[in-house]
Amino acid sequence: MAALVGWSLAPKLFGRSRQEANMQTATKGTQTPRALHGVFAPGPEHWVGDGFHVKTVFSPQVDAQMLSPFLLLDHGARKHFDPSPWRRGVGEHPHRGFETVTFAYEGEVEHRDSAGGGGRIGPGDVQWMTAASGVVHEEKHSQAFSERGGDFEMVQLWVNLPADKKMSAPRYQPLLDREFPRLQLGAAEARLVAGKLGAETGPAQTHTPITTLDLRFHEDGTSELELPAGWTTLVFPLEGDVTAGTRIESRSRRATSAPSTATTTARCSSTRARGARVLVLAGEPDRRTGRRLRARLS
Repeated sequence: MAALVGWSLAPKLFGRSRQEANMQTATKGTQTPRALHGVFAPGPEHWVGDGFHVKTVFSPQVDAQMLSPFLLLDHGARKHFDPSPWRRGVGEHPHRGFETVTFAYEGEVEHRDSAGGGGRIGPGDVQWMTAASGVVHEEKHSQAFSERGGDFEMVQLWVNLPADKKMSAPRYQPLLDREFPRLQLGAAEARLVAGKLGAETGPAQTHTPITTLDLRFHEDGTSELELPAGWTTLVFPLEGDVTAGTRIESRSRRATSAPSTATTTARCSSTRARGARVLVLAGEPDRRTGRRLRARLS
């Protein structure tokens, strides 16, 4: 399993030792490193329906205030499925008041909901479903994938909606791999799903200010990106060993978090980073989250 690294309210430095980070940051003026809020290990493996074998990396029970605007992250690590005469997955079930974001890394999923949304995503694609006032939907392996079998890896993220958006109309966005801007950030290539990095903007439309991207390291080294002050930032290593304030090994699948008051430069690095894959989530927190998080999650 792997760990999730999180910074509540704003990102700290990802990468290198704290001594090195402090020395580098001292030359950057306002970019001040902050201590990590924590490193969080996921729960045990469990099945969601018969098609998704996942570990819950974080949920509101961890620390709703620290995680805001994010609610939950499930990771279905790479698993081989044999050919099947039926489509595995999850049958009809309701959601309301938040968004589900599914990142497909291997395999294919077909989605259908009561608001008329639907589509198929495959390797590299993302689907962003805004449940809002409420939908009933199903998620299952595609017919083609079910017939041939193969490797399957998915991440599903839940994003809370602001109070004034919870009863808005549902929306479904199928986002294809070819639509994501690619940026070279040091030793890693970034795919920008949502938000802005430099002159690039990700295609996802969001109700909350969010920057979501994944990094793939093609060589050992460091990747840097600037993220807004005051935002929650979470880093989840999908594969490989990386350093993000603290070393995170893919075997432990953990996550981390920490407070800051200035725009910061995030750094991921490792002497064994080649082939590493990292999911980065950053968003503006809802200040009413925490004790006032009373939304029913269905």
